[in-house]
Formats: sequence, structure tokens, C-alpha cells
Amino acid sequence: MPTANISCARSIVTKALLRPGTWWWVAGALALLPGLAAAQAPAEHPTGEPRVNADPTFPFANEVAAFAKANERDSGTPGAVLFLGSSSIRLWNTQAGFPDRSTVNRGFGGATTPDVLRHYARLFPKAAPRSVLVYIGENDLAAGATPDTVAHNVLTLLKKLRTDYPKARIAYLSLKPSPIRWTLWPKMAAVNMTVAARSRVSGFDYIDVGSSLLAHDGLPNASLFGPDGLHMNARGYAHWNRLVDGWLDRTEMAAAPAARPLSLSN
Repeated sequence: MPTANISCARSIVTKALLRPGTWWWVAGALALLPGLAAAQAPAEHPTGEPRVNADPTFPFANEVAAFAKANERDSGTPGAVLFLGSSSIRLWNTQAGFPDRSTVNRGFGGATTPDVLRHYARLFPKAAPRSVLVYIGENDLAAGATPDTVAHNVLTLLKKLRTDYPKARIAYLSLKPSPIRWTLWPKMAAVNMTVAARSRVSGFDYIDVGSSLLAHDGLPNASLFGPDGLHMNARGYAHWNRLVDGWLDRTEMAAAPAARPLSLSN
């Protein structure tokens, strides 16, 4: 398991640091850390299509169809908080995480940004949301897309959301570091940097939800992830709940009309 290998290598390096004259060995061991995780990646798909750590969930055609049917049956609650993206959204118990708010979860496992754009018209309830939170792009990189392509597609999606929901508050949740995809972290960081730089001028907010998942040594905190080393457990989602709830509170407060001064007259 990649998490175990990374942890083992981390332990070996730490012990070596305690011995004098081993700096050269430590440098070599650190250089091997990415390779330890990469060695656990599945082999390339027989057709030649990149399949690096592809999200191991079932095809999402049924999920998208279920969203469309739900939208036909119910127009939705006006002013809800809409969560959109891949399995990190789908597995997020947003109702429990935000009990004082109406939430709509439109995450589907294995989704890439082109998938969300392709099925865009079938994903959203008729009632306009008050806030939209997006987590997408991780599976794009895992499938072999370049950071520039991913950032371009993410910004295209966010621009479309801004156009369709001009009054909504929109936020992009940064790509997260995970044990099994740690070798992709430099590419994820590049996407995060590009999207964050465009956030203000493009009319959306950028929320760093990845830093809280790192341990003190700068590697992913395995205790915040499930056995697959990819998806977060309840402790990991608790970090996201806190960060997103804080963002919602701040944006709602900023949007509220200024309080009228109290009259001192009788």
C-alpha cells in the first residue's frame, strides 16, 4: 500500500538523520520517495489510455440520470448550497456537515471536468442556489491531463457557473493532497496556483482545503483518509466542514444589508 511505503521511507529517513555523516544517504532516500508511491500505480491501460490511480468507482451514468430525474420531480429549494464535482463531493455528507443549511449534492464518482461540462444541463435543480462549491480536476490529472489543460477546463466551468448564476456566491475548493496520489501533488499545486490567481477577476472565491490535510512533516496525514488512501474519512471531512462553513458565514454576512441605526427618539 502506498501509504505504508511512504510512511516506512519517512521512518527510515528520520532514523538516518540521527546518525552523523549520513546526509548523502538521506538525500538519496528522499529522492526515492516519489518512486515508492509511483511503483504502486496501476499499469497503463491496454489501449494505451493513461489510467494512473483512476477513481475506483462504478460508472456514473446512473448517477447523472438520477440527478436529472430528481430535477424533474422537484425544482429544489431556492437559496440552497450546491456542491458540485467528483467523488470527494459525492462521498461528502453535506446534510450532516451543514445541518442549518439546505444543501444539494451533485457529485459523481470518477468525474473529470470535461464530464461535468458534458452533463452540465442535467446536474442542476431548477431553483437557483445561493452558493456553489466546486471540487473537480483531480481525476483529470490522474488520467494524464496536463495542469494547463485542467486549469483551463476548471476556469471554463467556473465562468459558465458565474454566467448562469450571476447572484450566487461561487467557490472553488483546491485540489487536495492524498497518500495514493502524492506523486501528482506538484501538478495539483500548479492547477491550484493558476485557478487561485484568476479567482478575483473571474468572480469566484478560492478556498484552500488541502493544507489542512497535511501532517507536520508536509506529507498527507494518513489518519484523515480511508483505507484506499484517496478518499477522506469523517475526520478529513470535518476539516472541510469547518473551512466551508466559515466561508459561508463570511459571505452571507458580507451580503447582508447593513443594520439600520437604532433610533433614539421616543
